[in-house]
Amino acid sequence: MRQTSQISKLTGLRAGFAVLSIFALISVSGKVFAADAAPMAAAPEAKAEVPGKPKVDPAAGEALYSNGDATRGVTACITCHGPKGQSAIGTWPKLSAQHAAYLTKQLKNFKEGTRANPIMMGMAATLTQQDMQNISAFLAKQPISQGVAQDKETIALGQSIYRGGIAAKGVPACAACHSPTGAGIPAQYPLLGGQWAEYNNAQLLAFREGVRTNSSQMTTIASKLSDKEMKAVADYIAGLH
Repeated sequence: MRQTSQISKLTGLRAGFAVLSIFALISVSGKVFAADAAPMAAAPEAKAEVPGKPKVDPAAGEALYSNGDATRGVTACITCHGPKGQSAIGTWPKLSAQHAAYLTKQLKNFKEGTRANPIMMGMAATLTQQDMQNISAFLAKQPISQGVAQDKETIALGQSIYRGGIAAKGVPACAACHSPTGAGIPAQYPLLGGQWAEYNNAQLLAFREGVRTNSSQMTTIASKLSDKEMKAVADYIAGLH
């Protein structure tokens, strides 16, 4: 009996020791897991951030537009397009208040050669994508330039084409894309209201003759217009506001 009691005590001590050992292991394991979990939780914070797109800087755009950058061979735009994008003659388009996305696209097209113009291709060649966005952002903020229709004899024809198109030729109304006032739709269709009639007519001709090819939609439309119709609608657009 005495021996049995001693064996029972010994067994109890062993069991107690085993329980304590298990708790100790659990405690140590928990600390190890916690230590491992901490770096994992911190991983998202430690991960390098992906740089965002450079912010558009209208002030930098104005500097390039007005002064150019001789160190990079960038010529000032103001020489042809005038102060704040309001050119003095119809040879050069008015750029003030034009949609920034549209201007950037045209500059990119000139640089890539998908829009042919010897002068502008050379001008755009030295511009970076950031330069293009900065210049476009500056011009988009400038006051819109007003214009007037000059030819009283063709105003009715121009108005009819702009507002209603030419159903017999499958020509859609210009207003459908460029809006009734010629304001256009940002990032899709350019502002036309107030633009020089001479410039608009030249672009319609360029689309029709295949000289300008960076808009399949306009190429199709222009191919259906006569010289008279082009001049009439271009003149009418000049007076829109």
